[in-house]
Amino acid sequence: MKQKQTLFLVEIAVFSALAYLLDLFSGFLFSRIWPQGGSVSIAMVPVFLMAFRWGVKGGAITGLLLGLLQFILGFSQIFHPVQGFIDYLVAFTVLGVAGIFARQIKENIQNGDRKKWIGLIIAGTFIGSLLRFIAHFFSGWVFFGVWAPEGQPAWLYSLIYNGTYMIPSMILSAIIIILVIGYAPSRMVKSTTVSNKI
Repeated sequence: MKQKQTLFLVEIAVFSALAYLLDLFSGFLFSRIWPQGGSVSIAMVPVFLMAFRWGVKGGAITGLLLGLLQFILGFSQIFHPVQGFIDYLVAFTVLGVAGIFARQIKENIQNGDRKKWIGLIIAGTFIGSLLRFIAHFFSGWVFFGVWAPEGQPAWLYSLIYNGTYMIPSMILSAIIIILVIGYAPSRMVKSTTVSNKI
């Protein structure tokens, strides 16, 4: 059990750092397109992989650490404390909800049912991305509505602004996760349950 807990903590640390580096890279590439934050990024991939490997807990902790790294290292776009909390801590933590399908994904990989595990990965990626989008949408509506073009409601501005990077990010993440798991499916089905005492 201790070995499993150590593996869990090590993977969280590694995948959180990888997610941060991926997000940092995409932020540099796309900062002019989305000046108030956000970018087409595959930073969600490590978080989703942890969610599908370890469940909701693994994904949520990895997402939370990603948000904290953005906070601590100063590359976040924070204009208000509540906005910062929603856009970084809440938005990335809720990605871990994708882990609700972790057990079913592992079972279907073991059974060789490729269509089912791919469908579950797409569903999990969609749910996690949708929850993140809702957090960004709410934050954009309340805190960034001043940047909306004249005559455009703040909620519509937030919907369009956040949708333009969240939809491509979700699609890219799903494709990459399917390719990664398809390449080494045995890695996913190794016993990866962990005690709630961590």
